[in-house]
Amino acid sequence: MPVPTSGTSATDIPHRNVSPRALSTPTPLFRWTVPPGPKYHFGPMTPMNQIDRYLAKLILVPLIGTLCLAAMLLILDRMLRLFDFVVSEGGPVTVVWRMLANLIPEYLGLAIPVGLTLGILLAFRKLALSSELDTLRAIGLGYGRLLRVPYAYALVLLACNFAIVGFLQPYAQYAYQNLRFELSSGALGASIKVGEFTNLGRRMTLRVEHSENHGTDLYGVFLRIASRGGRTLAVSAERGRFLRTDDPDTILFRLTNGRLVHDAPGYRVPRVLSFVAHDLPINMPAIENFRGRGDGTKELTIPELWRLGGDPHLPLARRNAIRANLHFRLVEVAMMLLVPLLAVALAVPPKRSTSGLGIFVSIVFVVTYHKVNQYAEQMGALGRVDPPVALWAPFLVFAGLMVWMYWTLAHVPGGQPIGALERAFAKAVKLVGRLVRRGRRRGLAAS
Repeated sequence: MPVPTSGTSATDIPHRNVSPRALSTPTPLFRWTVPPGPKYHFGPMTPMNQIDRYLAKLILVPLIGTLCLAAMLLILDRMLRLFDFVVSEGGPVTVVWRMLANLIPEYLGLAIPVGLTLGILLAFRKLALSSELDTLRAIGLGYGRLLRVPYAYALVLLACNFAIVGFLQPYAQYAYQNLRFELSSGALGASIKVGEFTNLGRRMTLRVEHSENHGTDLYGVFLRIASRGGRTLAVSAERGRFLRTDDPDTILFRLTNGRLVHDAPGYRVPRVLSFVAHDLPINMPAIENFRGRGDGTKELTIPELWRLGGDPHLPLARRNAIRANLHFRLVEVAMMLLVPLLAVALAVPPKRSTSGLGIFVSIVFVVTYHKVNQYAEQMGALGRVDPPVALWAPFLVFAGLMVWMYWTLAHVPGGQPIGALERAFAKAVKLVGRLVRRGRRRGLAAS
C-alpha cells in the first residue's frame, strides 16, 4: 500500500547547502514502502537454510537419546554376566568396567542404526502429527528434498560405524579376550575367596575365614604347600597379611599367632613349630603370555579380512569364516544408506491417526535384519552357502522392501506402506478394550 509523504519544495532549502543538480531533481509525491519479507524463504534453496536447521535439530535430540539408551540396555544385559564371571574367578570388581569399555564398540554396531532410525522417524512423525509436513509439501518441498538432512546424518554415522566396525572393534575385542585370560590365569591379582579353598598355583592351597580392610588383613588362615620331593608344609594362623618384596616373582606372607607343621618322606614324625610371628616366602606361579591378535575373525580389521580371505594357503573352512565375517560387516554398514527411507516411510501415520505402530515396526525391522545377518554369517562360515550370496541376498530383499515402502508413501497418492498393519492394529486394540470392559462388567455383576 503506498504511503503518502509530504512534498519538499526546492525553495524551502537554502541554496548554499544544496548543489544545482539536487535542486533540479524533482521530489516524488508518493514513496512506496515494501512490507518485511516472510520468516522463511522458499525461493532458491541454500545449502543449509532454516528448514534444514529445523530438521537437523528435530533429528539430533531423539538420535542421541535413543543411541545412548540402546547402548546402555545392551551393556546392562552383559554387565550382570560379567559380574558373575569376575566374582566366580575371584578377580577385582574394577575389571568389570574395563571389560565393558571394550564391549562398547561391539554394541555401537547395532545401537547406531537403531538410533539413526528412531531419530529420523520421531522427527518426521512430529512434523506429520503437527501438519507441518503437509505445509512443507504444499509449498513444493517433496520427500526427496526433505531427505537431505537425514542423509547427511546417515553419511556421517556411516563413516563412524565403518571406522568402529572395521578398525576399532577388532582391537577392543582382542583387549576384552586378553582381560578374560588374565582374569582366569590370575594375572590380575585374583582375590582370596572367603570361606573357600583357593588354589594359588598347582601346589598351594589357601583358606581364609574372613577378611577386613578390603582383603588386606586375613583372619583364620590355613595354608598348605606341597613340593616335588613329597615335602608338605601346613600352616594355621590367627592372622595373615601379604607383603610385597623386591622380587616380582615372590611375595611374603606374614603370619601371626599360629602353628607350622613340616613333613617329609625322611621324617619319622612331622615337625611342629608354634610361632608368634612368621614370614613365609611364596613363589608366584608362572603365568603364560596371551596369544597374538587374529585368532578369531572378530579380531581382524577389514583390510586384514580382505587380504586373508583370498589367501589360497589357508584352509577352506578358515577362508569361509573370514569371508563371511567380512561381508557381514559390509552389509551392516551398507544398511545405513537405506535407513532414512525406512524411517520416513514408517514415520507418517494415516490421516486422523496418531498410532505409534511405525515406531515398533522400525525397531523390529532393524533388529530382525541384524539377526538375519548373524544367521547368514554362520551359514557362510560353515560353507553351506557362499558367503557373498548368504549375506548380500538378505540385504537386497530388505533393501527392496524399504525402497518399496518409501515409494508407496512418497509417490503413490494416499499411499500408506503399513496401512494394513495400522488397520489390523486398530481392530486389535478395540477388541482388547472390549474384552477388558466385558470382564469388568462381569466382575461387578458377580460382586
